Amino acid sequence: MACGGCGQNVRDALEALSGISSATADHERDEVRVEHDPSTVDGAAIGDAIEDARYDVAD
Repeated sequence: MACGGCGQNVRDALEALSGISSATADHERDEVRVEHDPSTVDGAAIGDAIEDARYDVAD
C-alpha cells in the first residue's frame, strides 16, 4: 500500500465480505488487521479479497 487511499481500498474490500466485523489497513506499516467470524470467512477468502483489490498479500 502506497498511501491512505490504498488503505481505504483494502478496508472497503474486506468490509464487503460477510463475516468481517472490522478491518484496518495501515499503509505506513504495510499492515492489515481483521476481526472476523472464522465460521463465515476464512483466511484464504480474506487474502483473495485483498488480492482482488490489486494488493499483494505476504505469506
